Order: sequence, then structure tokens, then C-alpha cells
Amino acid sequence: MNGIKLTQYSHGAGCGCKIAPKVLDEILSSNFAMPDNDKLIVGNHSKDDAAVYDLDNGTALISTTDFFMPIVDDPFEFGRIASANAISDVYAMGGKPVLAIAILGWPINTLPPSVAQKVIEGSRSICKEAGIPLAGGHSIDSPEPIFGLAVNGLVPIENIKQNNQAKAGNALFLTKPLGAGILTTAEKKNILRTQHYGIAAKQMMQLNKAGEALGKLKGVTAMTDVTGFGLLGHLVEMAEGSGLSATVQMKNIPLIIDDLKAYLEQKSIPGGTHRNWDSYGEKIGAVTDDQKFILADPQTSGGLLIAAEENAVPQVREILQQYGLGAFTNPIGKLVTKQEKAVTVID
Repeated sequence: MNGIKLTQYSHGAGCGCKIAPKVLDEILSSNFAMPDNDKLIVGNHSKDDAAVYDLDNGTALISTTDFFMPIVDDPFEFGRIASANAISDVYAMGGKPVLAIAILGWPINTLPPSVAQKVIEGSRSICKEAGIPLAGGHSIDSPEPIFGLAVNGLVPIENIKQNNQAKAGNALFLTKPLGAGILTTAEKKNILRTQHYGIAAKQMMQLNKAGEALGKLKGVTAMTDVTGFGLLGHLVEMAEGSGLSATVQMKNIPLIIDDLKAYLEQKSIPGGTHRNWDSYGEKIGAVTDDQKFILADPQTSGGLLIAAEENAVPQVREILQQYGLGAFTNPIGKLVTKQEKAVTVID
């Protein structure tokens, strides 16, 4: 098993496997009219992280699924990353995860079942950290390894956080640094420096538990997690969905390592970055190439993107401190009234 490198068995990696936003819009377009369901609080009418269903008792059910191909070679870590990523959707809605079931696609004639068992064990370990059971699942024989979870959560209806309810003047916070896609691509290209091994994996295995606590703050108006569309893609969804635009201060963007530029100079750029930019680049103000490659970098199990009213900023900072996120208490930008561009990047 030590000689097996999971990333060699897949054409994509982590959330970089996601279909580009513009292509996804085409896939999801439909003339088929579904009947109204007054219990469905969040569904296909918005580009949110999960579906939300009213349980009629002041509580709502959050339902989501997420899965992808390996972004790391170690099967145990792959299971942990894929699971943290899927559970994050519940936290991003302000909820508490309660139950998960597994989604496994495995090339049974190529990779031994013992490797898949390590993936499942990694998933169990993250579910334990989240305080939920991995209660079952479904598996198929597939050409490439695939793993993820379907996750259910609960949330008081007044605590639901959508990604399209931000207000002009809201401050923006980001709870994990950018650049994970750049580092994992460098590892796949065998150019990752020794001192940088494990940095991306460690970050991707961190649960976004602060989301449940942030959901209780009325001054947090919108929230989402940053994954395959990159920071810019998810910020465009937040800004446009709220009828606003956003400004981002590049100097305040946290980076996974200080010297990301060295890897960009070696063309360590995920294919998903280019697909992302092709989908929404015309909505972004002028940026340098380095800014584009960092801000559109596909993140796997990325941080929470939080929009908060100015009077709630001290409470947001307090919660971030409580959850060990003290390095992310400076706003990265703000929401503004609608401009020509959805997002403007300021040096």
C-alpha cells in the first residue's frame, strides 16, 4: 500500500473536479416546472451550499452532498478531506451536522479493497470529530476512485445563513488561507518543496465548526464556504445573489504559504483555475496574473466566507478567536452597492 499514490488514478483532484460555473448553469437550466413546495426554504432557486427544508417545529433540515476524486495520495487523508469538505456545507448554512452516509466509487480491478477501507476509516475519524455517525452509504465499481458524503444537519430557522442575503456595507471575512490548489498541483507535478509537504492536507482536514456559532449571530447576513470555484467565484455568487458588488483588498487575503509566487512561476496552476476564470472573469475588475491565479484557485474544503454588519464585527472576531481562527479576524473586503463589476480587487 505504501507504493500506491491515489492521485495517479484520477484525471482531476478534489474540488478542482467541479464543473465550471458557466457549464453548470447550462446543465441546470430547465423549462420543466416543479410544483411549489412551501416547506422548501432553500432549493434550486438560489446557488446555495445545501437544501433546507422546514420541519414545522421551528427547526429546518439541511441536506447536502459532495464527492470528488483524490487530491492527496494517502487514502486515510483523502477520506478525511472529502468528509470535512462535505460536512462544511452544513456549517456554511449555520447548522449543526447530525448524520452522514458515504458515497464510494472504486476501481476494484485496479486498487485493492484495503485502500478503500483506509478511505472509509479516514471518513469515520472526521465524522467523529464532527460528533456525527457515518451511518451507511452506497458504493459502485468505477474507473476512477471517488469518495464523499451525503450529510444532514439541523438548524433553527432564524439561524439559517444563505449566500444571497448580504447587505451593502457588510464586512467580509475568510477563515482559511488561499493557495491549496496551487500546492496540491505542485505536489502532483513533483515540484513541491520538502518544507511544504502536508501543509495543504492539514488545512483541508480542518472542520469549519465555527459556522454553527456564526449562524446564531443576527449580524451575520450571509455565509458560504470557498471550494472549487475559488474565492472569486463564490464571492460573485454572494454579491450577485444579494444584488450587490464586492471589493477585496489583496493585502488582506491570507495565503497558505508566503511564497506562492514561486510555484506560479513554475506554472503550478490547476486546470480548474482556468475554467473558473473563463466562467466569471468578465465580472471581475482588472487584476494581475498572480492575483487571478490565487483568487480563482480551486479550494478543497476551504474556509468560510462571511458577510457581517459592522456592529457584529466584534462578535464575529470573538467567535473566530474561540475556534482557533485568530489569524483570520481582519476583514478581506466589503460588500458595496452594485457596480459595473461584481468584484473589484484593490492592491
